[in-house]
Amino acid sequence: MKAQLSLTPAEAKRLIAKGVRQHPQVERALQEGTIAVAMGATNAYVLEELLGKGIEKERYVAGFIDGEGACVVPGEARLQGNVLERGVEREAEMGEVVRRMGPNDVFIKGANALDVQGVAGVMLASETGGTIGAVLGAIKARGVRLIIPVGLEKLIPGSVGDASRLAGIYGMDYSAGVPVGLMPIHGEVVTEVEAFQILTGAKAVPIGSGGMGSGAGVKTFVVMGSEEAVKRAIALVEGIKGERELEPIRGDCGRCVYTNCPRSGRRR
Repeated sequence: MKAQLSLTPAEAKRLIAKGVRQHPQVERALQEGTIAVAMGATNAYVLEELLGKGIEKERYVAGFIDGEGACVVPGEARLQGNVLERGVEREAEMGEVVRRMGPNDVFIKGANALDVQGVAGVMLASETGGTIGAVLGAIKARGVRLIIPVGLEKLIPGSVGDASRLAGIYGMDYSAGVPVGLMPIHGEVVTEVEAFQILTGAKAVPIGSGGMGSGAGVKTFVVMGSEEAVKRAIALVEGIKGERELEPIRGDCGRCVYTNCPRSGRRR
């Protein structure tokens, strides 16, 4: 059986989050280990699925891209990164938690870019690399399972590695918004394709991108498999239809600490 299904970016985030929640390694870590969920728009949906309750998703975001360019949510408006130890929420600093994690634990980090080789890219507005810059070495050294939930809306032509050599905070003569670096990261990527497989057993193939009006950013898929699997996929998508898009939180540009942004009026 085959079905053609379309997902808005918000619906795709919800689908991916549900797929991450049902990932076997995540299931195991919820019962026996530690899960650290870095901040990010897709990760906000993941955290809701892990906790089984809603959160203020807009506040579980550090940086974002909107029509004005790259921007950063003010620190006072953000929630804190979340850690679950044997399924119980803990207040802890990410860097400290990672130094206690091992191969049975999971670190979840979203991405801003994805290439066809499965390499993800994380934009860095912080001059010291932000959360991922602080923890990636420990994650790799200790063998922590890195899961990267990222929608196919983030797919770029070419190589994330090549793109990362062009980006950089101090390498721009002009930036629409906050200039950023780009860090390639390697882990287990979970897109809509993997989420469909985890949740329904069906194979999903993207056949189109974009649209008009409410279809801006939409991805269209052919989903195929047994009649039972495809019907599960149809029911799944129907159940998340109407997921609202997140509204970015912008602060006072005149007070922003990211003075390399031309909107701050204090470019150094």
